[in-house]
Amino acid sequence: MVPSTPPAAPAAADATSVWPAVVSGAFLAAALTAAINIWLARRKSRDEEISRLRTAFADAFAAHSAYKEMPYAIRRRRFDAAAEERVRLSETLREIQGNLSYHLAWTKIESEAVGRAYADLVQELRKTAGAAMRAAWEASPIESDTAMNIPPAQIDLSALQTLETAYITAVREHVRALNKPWWSR
Repeated sequence: MVPSTPPAAPAAADATSVWPAVVSGAFLAAALTAAINIWLARRKSRDEEISRLRTAFADAFAAHSAYKEMPYAIRRRRFDAAAEERVRLSETLREIQGNLSYHLAWTKIESEAVGRAYADLVQELRKTAGAAMRAAWEASPIESDTAMNIPPAQIDLSALQTLETAYITAVREHVRALNKPWWSR
């Protein structure tokens, strides 16, 4: 009887023959292309997110600006349609208030620093522009073209300048931090 021979182990050459195929030029090119495409997709996604944030932060500032303009709109209301103007302006103000409330919540959710800066701005806005609106409602409506120029002594909103700058600075810092590469954060 012939002793049976155990099955032969795979040759070492067979195991190492896979390595050249793996590191072949085609494989390396495909892997590099895939890595670049992933990086480009992430970069595009990040750029789109930053663009969305910039737009949303600008919308928040636009809501502030709309409220800030209300004292002027009230002073310039039509004198010959008082009831209609009260409704029109109060509905406009209601819509602006809703936008301010939305942006107050959104900025707080997005960034603590930006939310705090926006809340400070809106608080002062409501105080300063709110007082100017009350005074505008108490004043007679403008009836002549020459009265359309409203001097800063009648409506002074300069107290908002510092807080507007603080909000814009907070937004700029937030967006700049998001724009940094992941390895430097």
